[in-house]
Amino acid sequence: MITPLLADGSLDIASVEKMIEHFISGGVHGVFILGTTGEFSGLSYDVRRELIVETCNRVAGRLPILVGITDVSLEESISLAAFAASAGAYAVVVAPPFYMNIDQQELYVYYEKLADAISIPMYLYNMPSHTKLSIDFDTVIKLATHERIIGLKDSSGNGVYFQALCHAFRDQEEFMLMVGPEEMMAETVLMGSHGGVSGGSNLYPKLYVALYNAAVARDFEKIKTYQACVMEISLSIYQVGGYKSSYMKGLKTAMSFAGLCQAAFAPPLYAFSDKEVEELRKRVEKIEGMLKKNELF
Repeated sequence: MITPLLADGSLDIASVEKMIEHFISGGVHGVFILGTTGEFSGLSYDVRRELIVETCNRVAGRLPILVGITDVSLEESISLAAFAASAGAYAVVVAPPFYMNIDQQELYVYYEKLADAISIPMYLYNMPSHTKLSIDFDTVIKLATHERIIGLKDSSGNGVYFQALCHAFRDQEEFMLMVGPEEMMAETVLMGSHGGVSGGSNLYPKLYVALYNAAVARDFEKIKTYQACVMEISLSIYQVGGYKSSYMKGLKTAMSFAGLCQAAFAPPLYAFSDKEVEELRKRVEKIEGMLKKNELF
């Protein structure tokens, strides 16, 4: 879930409610806040805590809520995990600490200490493009023995790595494996994963749920049709302007067209120019035509 903000950087509470109802009507199976798409690293802890409370209150038990608690400080992650637990979150999600140079043994000890100190389940979050550190296969296998570490979200885009994990946990279905890049979601479900944490479902939840369901059912005709829509979103909405942050800018700005949130970002991100907004609007209209044709919008 994106973090809806007002122009002054405060939380847009009305949009939190609007988005949650949008997700639920779209059939999603859970809500993950304060992840990469949630711009967590640019948010104050006051905004993070407010988002946790508002999300938990407005979901009101209808869906499991996962809360990102990634930080460079172990103490801050533990504190936010306790806050999330008290607010009613189902689980926390944690990427490696992203400043100090550490090896896999140090990473293992870090995660073990964190898992020992919290009271709710925890997902590992492999995001090497942003943290500059991958959670190696062997490290995942060792950490999975901890009673509170129940799964992993992989955003590496490394299909061989993810397939190795699917194979390793083929007889342990309780360990949840989910993929971040939405372009890979269908193929990883076919490989044996539990699904995807897809940023595009902020905008078009029905599409991503339909693609997941088609993959579970092994309906390859529907997979082909829905995957084409997902790829068009990836190549069009997420590529405007050529920024490294074009994914985030494109997603949130497209959501503003639908009245789901404002195109307001946490620094260092900033809004598109007027020219870029108009280019995005044309691309969104094309994609929504594709979705209407398939009754997904």
